[in-house]
Amino acid sequence: MSGEAAHYWSHPALPGVDLLRARFVTHRYNRHAHDTYALALIEYGVEQFEYGGSLERAGAGSIGLVNPGVIHTGEAGVPEGWAYRVLYPTVEVMRDIAADLGAPSGTPYFPEPVITDPEAARLLRAAHRSGEQGDALATSSLFRQAAASLLRFARPRTGVDAGGTPPGRMPRAVRAAWEILHESLLDPPSLDELAAAVGVGAFPLLRAFKEATGLPPHAYLNQVRVRHARRLLDEGLRPAEVASRAGFADQAHLTRHFKRTVGVPPGAYRQRHVLA
Repeated sequence: MSGEAAHYWSHPALPGVDLLRARFVTHRYNRHAHDTYALALIEYGVEQFEYGGSLERAGAGSIGLVNPGVIHTGEAGVPEGWAYRVLYPTVEVMRDIAADLGAPSGTPYFPEPVITDPEAARLLRAAHRSGEQGDALATSSLFRQAAASLLRFARPRTGVDAGGTPPGRMPRAVRAAWEILHESLLDPPSLDELAAAVGVGAFPLLRAFKEATGLPPHAYLNQVRVRHARRLLDEGLRPAEVASRAGFADQAHLTRHFKRTVGVPPGAYRQRHVLA
């Protein structure tokens, strides 16, 4: 296998679930987090990624399980890169399936970021392939079977939907800085200005913010911008307009951060077709 390619799409039978099929060699994901789960079947090569303070490696046949809100990276673990299929179900989708299975109440949480289970891998591959070309009944049925198989490896968490510290539990100064950044996509303050606004020193804020969110303020702001850009692209706006409305310097700046977070450039994301 050679070259790089990525395709991102959704299927009408899977509301709340996005799909990605990709082959990467030199592509590297920045430190980022998803609002959704990432259920990734490695079909070729090795992906390595930082996750929860450790470096994980997922080889062919294994499944990467990334919880919502957990900061992670992603890059080739071998020179030939890796190919994988990923399902991105929302928290609500996974909660509903877990509830149907009679699991204890709470948000499903996967304690192990990499598992090897041939049956779960078979079901995940079948669901993903059906999401490319299958009918609604087959696609929705196979996805629920795959999710049920993977939920055997999850445990419930109450009160927490994602990794990191929930905003309501952040230290006062960090929560205040968090709110300022969310309100300042187009004209953010400098670190010194942000620290002065919340009444602490710049370095203490930098350390505390990273400890709470997993990212320093500038990197966190770029994540917020990318998420806002996705919403604008979902509404049909063109990448050039999205760049200015999401706080990026220009379309190239948007493209760089967007691809290193989502895996495809904003134009390809906007043009992704919904398979019927």
